[in-house]
Amino acid sequence: MHTLSSDRVLFGAFELDLKTGELRSIEAPDPNNKVILREQVFQVLRMLLEHEGKIVTREEIKGRLWPNDTVVGFDHSINATINALRRALGDSADDPRYIETLARRGYRLMTAIEHRDSAPGTALGKDGEQRAQSATEISENTATIQEAVQRRLKPHWWKPAVALASVVILVGAGYMSWQHLRATEPPRKIMLAVLPFENLTGDPNKEYLADGLTEETISQLGRLNPEQLGVIARTSVMGYKHKDERLDQIGRDLSVQYVLENSLRESGDQMRLTAQLIQVKDQTHLWSQDYDYPAKDILNVEDEVAKAVAHEIRVLVTSKQQAELAESRLVNPEAFDAYLQGYYHFERDTDKDTEMAAKYYERATQLDPSYALAWVGLSRARNWQVNTGLIPTEEGHRLAREAIERALALNPNLAEAHTQMGRIKEQVDFDWAGAAASFQRAVALDLENPEVVRTAAGSATMLGRFDEAIQLDRRAVDLDPLNADSWESLAEPEFYMGQLDEAVADFKKALELNPDVVAAHVKLSNIYLMQGRPQDALPEIELVRYDPIRAFLYAITYHALGRKKESDAALSKLITKYNASMAYQIALVYAFRNQADEAFEWLDRAYAQRDSGLIGTKVEPLLKSLHSDPRYAAFLKKLNLPI
Repeated sequence: MHTLSSDRVLFGAFELDLKTGELRSIEAPDPNNKVILREQVFQVLRMLLEHEGKIVTREEIKGRLWPNDTVVGFDHSINATINALRRALGDSADDPRYIETLARRGYRLMTAIEHRDSAPGTALGKDGEQRAQSATEISENTATIQEAVQRRLKPHWWKPAVALASVVILVGAGYMSWQHLRATEPPRKIMLAVLPFENLTGDPNKEYLADGLTEETISQLGRLNPEQLGVIARTSVMGYKHKDERLDQIGRDLSVQYVLENSLRESGDQMRLTAQLIQVKDQTHLWSQDYDYPAKDILNVEDEVAKAVAHEIRVLVTSKQQAELAESRLVNPEAFDAYLQGYYHFERDTDKDTEMAAKYYERATQLDPSYALAWVGLSRARNWQVNTGLIPTEEGHRLAREAIERALALNPNLAEAHTQMGRIKEQVDFDWAGAAASFQRAVALDLENPEVVRTAAGSATMLGRFDEAIQLDRRAVDLDPLNADSWESLAEPEFYMGQLDEAVADFKKALELNPDVVAAHVKLSNIYLMQGRPQDALPEIELVRYDPIRAFLYAITYHALGRKKESDAALSKLITKYNASMAYQIALVYAFRNQADEAFEWLDRAYAQRDSGLIGTKVEPLLKSLHSDPRYAAFLKKLNLPI
């Protein structure tokens, strides 16, 4: 390894400024075409340049990026960092031009490098002294911020005050120190992690409240000013719940510059929310605040908090905005509590918890019929109950549709509601154009919500729009890098495109983060069949925790192994016990076994049952044996799918 002798290094078609972290394509027509690399990505590229054609081992990277050996999911983190660097360079693992992977060893830069001197007066260190802004510049920046915040802080009537209190803590803190941030950071998007609310009430039954406040805080902040502030999604931060992780390590894991620590306390009939904003690089406490309110009156602090936010960020609250605050209808406190209970159980993802979630969501809508988000939750729970066979299909679809229509009537600008309506249009109505419009509307309303983005990506995948899907999925990974669902969703279009090596890698990343991601086990077993390795599929099937899915996978895998008797037994079990909810999978088994007549019979049954699996008919490789049959094109037409 050698020391880089200049501020700028040329390699291939790129130039890297070592002081600012800017990467510029020298082939781009715009000479100002620059990208500021995230710190971890920048450091890895710097190591590759320093080694200049020699191997940089994974352990060396770990030592540079995570020296205290406490990284969460090292393999995932380094793979994500290398992938991000390849995307910045337009490189590919399959056909690399810049970064060569040496299996189980490390990485190597494939191009020669050239040192260049920086132009006088142009290079600034990342933490170097910045020139003071003129009074005019400060005024203009403040006006821009005021306009953006005023536009985005219009209160949502359905947001409970306590959630708003926790949200505005960071809103106020982040923008209160805006000039400080501009003086200490290069002009790039600020990334922030809202750490899970710590439940210090002494009551374990208040965990649902702490988790709910974490979600609401992230959701509100994500909508504040996406161009200037990026907020890491819930799943990625929940991994730090009940863990005493160093803040500098969290900053490296999530590539954030700031974190918000939160806690919830209870004393008699009083609740206290405490939050503090911390700069990661030096662990400086920039701001902290306590919010006290009666436990029985959780919502009545909204006006006070809203005014405090305006003061902290020096926003002039106009008389019109004050009137809107006064007119905003707050959700019933008991309904809010029931909603948080429903959300808590729905995220636990078991049959029992799904039933509990539906009951709590339903209670929330009964306590406050105008609570739009509770209607969305109820629709999702009903839909999931149908998909898992917990309630009759026709009844469940009707209840899910009624709930989401109610939500949209109450709040037509709720992204989560448009996403759920898109699911119903796609899975029940086979209205692909209508579903696409709903998903596009949801993304337009909330591009910072990874679930909204992932769902839109999934729809694009099922329609064969793989490039669009991958672009959306990569955004979801950036928003929620430690969420297994983000990586599983990214692997889906890779799987259907036939990029099996990439799909295997990303499915495995998902399983590293969460071993219970059923779809990853399913698709990995499918890949092993497609690669002529049915024996390797069996261990994956054993890890699937849903009995009907296991029966489906055993039926096709035993067939591939030539174990007809066992394949027949698994198929018989599927038909006998799960025909009402697994008609599409039964059709897949028959198609894989080259029994076309039976496959089309069960596809028709799936259509009659409005089986959600049918959305994959166009891209499903297990149906390949049917493609030359005229009935296949006719069935696609029946589903309104383009041929």
